Amino acid sequence: MSDLPSSRVTPSRPFLHVGIDFAGPFMIAEGRRKNARSIKCYLSVFICMAVKAVHIEVVTDLSTEAFLAALQRFVARRGKPSGIYSDCGTNFKGADQQLRNTLLSSTARTRYINDIPCTWHFNPPAAPHFGGI
Repeated sequence: MSDLPSSRVTPSRPFLHVGIDFAGPFMIAEGRRKNARSIKCYLSVFICMAVKAVHIEVVTDLSTEAFLAALQRFVARRGKPSGIYSDCGTNFKGADQQLRNTLLSSTARTRYINDIPCTWHFNPPAAPHFGGI
C-alpha cells in the first residue's frame, strides 16, 4: 500500500485542503402548513482532508452558479482553501473554468482574488475511490 497524500498527514489549519461533493436530492417543506409545497434541494458537502471536519451548505440545484455561491459562503466562513479535491462533475468543471476566466479578466480580478482557491484537483473519470472522502 502506498503512502497517504501530504494533504492528509501534514498538520495544517482546518479546511486548508478540502474535498467537495454533493448529496441529495432532499425534499423540504416551504412552511409548516399541512399542504405546504415541497422544494427539492441538495447539500454541498465540504470535508477537511486533514481532520475530516464537515461543512454543509444547502443549494437549490446542481448548477455551476449555485455551487459557486456555496463556495463563496464556505470561503467567507472557513477561509480560503489551498487545494480543492472533487470528482469530474459538470458543475465542478464549470466552476473551475469560470474561476479561471474570472482570474484572466482584469475587471473582476480584484473582486475574486481573495476567494479563488489555488489549485483544483479532479479525480479520474470512473474512479470515485480516488477522492478518499
